[in-house]
Amino acid sequence: MTTLACEYRPGLEGVPVTQSSISFVDGQRGILEYRGIPIEKLAAKSSFLEVAYLLIWGVLPTASELQAFEHEITYHRRVKYRIRDMMKCFPESGHPMDALQASAAALGLFYSRRALDDPAYIRAAVVRLLAKIPTMVAAFQHIRKGNDPVQPRDDQNYAANFLYMLRERVPHSLEARALDVCLTLHAEHTINASTFAAMVTASTLTDPYGVVASAVGTLAGPLHGGANEDVMQMIEQIGAVAQVEPYVEKLLEQKARIPGFGHRVYKVKDPRATILQDLAKELFAEFGADDYYDIAVEIERVVVRHLGHKGIYPNVDFYSGLVYRKLGVPNDLFTPVFAIARVAGWLAHWKEQLNHNRIFRPTQIYIGGHDLAYTDIEERVD
Repeated sequence: MTTLACEYRPGLEGVPVTQSSISFVDGQRGILEYRGIPIEKLAAKSSFLEVAYLLIWGVLPTASELQAFEHEITYHRRVKYRIRDMMKCFPESGHPMDALQASAAALGLFYSRRALDDPAYIRAAVVRLLAKIPTMVAAFQHIRKGNDPVQPRDDQNYAANFLYMLRERVPHSLEARALDVCLTLHAEHTINASTFAAMVTASTLTDPYGVVASAVGTLAGPLHGGANEDVMQMIEQIGAVAQVEPYVEKLLEQKARIPGFGHRVYKVKDPRATILQDLAKELFAEFGADDYYDIAVEIERVVVRHLGHKGIYPNVDFYSGLVYRKLGVPNDLFTPVFAIARVAGWLAHWKEQLNHNRIFRPTQIYIGGHDLAYTDIEERVD
């Protein structure tokens, strides 16, 4: 019997697990492309739903295709009352990501047929997940406060409708555009942990609702999603620009992680962080400034001075929390908003996985013993 020679790489770091045409990252030059199109162009010229269509079907939609897609999603925004009733049974103290994972999985009870060879089923699943996930995020925010959810408005676009459901007022056009850009920036980023979880789940040929639920559960982990919550907590703790340098230097002395900095891929400033910083500037200029933006800019200056030579720069999470906070999004909804966006990327990889599916079955390097003695229960010592 031969032994399979394997190179063990913890976390599969740097190990290709698929071939994909969905997105591309060059971490040395700070490049991110969706289907070959630079993220800067998409953020400036396209809506989130236009980008979602591009990611999932591989081409930018025509005007009529986009209109039909938007109409379908608008029509399917509402959720079954049984799902709302289920959410009312969730504990008020539960994290919104846990509520979202359970709710996403519950959608499969209503819509799953696993007809994965049927293009109509695939499109319907894409539409329902993109349409209903924002509704469920906003609904839990109201339900956990003891209130009924706010119903969607058909006269509002995707981003504006979410902000309306969350805050129960029609947003300013700049607020809606800012959120739409945020969703575009977070929609896809190659094979990160949650996308890989989605692909592994998809490879079993389960339904797309289970695929998204598994990805949401992975995104909920503090090593993946949630860093923008930590950034805002750090900014709040610092409190003033003058306190930035001693605060950062203390973290450096302790060799502690600085939230919002560093990336497994990018060794320069994340291109998404640059766009988000510009969005934050616009929002602060329009709706009033506070010290938080100035504190963030000073944190970036101090950290880059100390760690830039190591390739540690702001990532997408550093400025996104500032934008979300200005939009009135509670801190613990930052990651669910990330999930709303990333559903597009997860579904793109799900659909691509179906085209050349092979179930994921990695191997391991066993480091335990062999042929060990068995101890009878009465002889085992506590």
